[in-house]
Amino acid sequence: MSYLYVLLTVLLTVYGQIVIKWQVTQAGAYPAGTYERMHFLWTLLINPWVASSFAAAVVAALFWMVAMTKLQLSHAYPLVSLSFALVLLLSWALLDEPLTWQKVVGVVLIGCGVAISSQG
Repeated sequence: MSYLYVLLTVLLTVYGQIVIKWQVTQAGAYPAGTYERMHFLWTLLINPWVASSFAAAVVAALFWMVAMTKLQLSHAYPLVSLSFALVLLLSWALLDEPLTWQKVVGVVLIGCGVAISSQG
């Protein structure tokens, strides 16, 4: 069950990252003026999608706290790096971001590191 909490932490974290990028892209370029910047950020903060990403972060933190009651941090934390692979794939599939061989190799290396560190 502890690994389920870690997985839910990862999924909610990835959700938040994808939603924020999607909504920031929809909002347009970051303005130059101070007032315009404050308005831009306020508009994002009250956006229901962005608010849902903050809620997801809070719930992810709660799941993480529960997972920490059962798992060693040094064992569980490397699993959070699965978010790198999920963000890479989802940003490519949903946000049309480029999927380069360098990014894929980087994620594979991270995966190898997770596999090695989880054995210790």
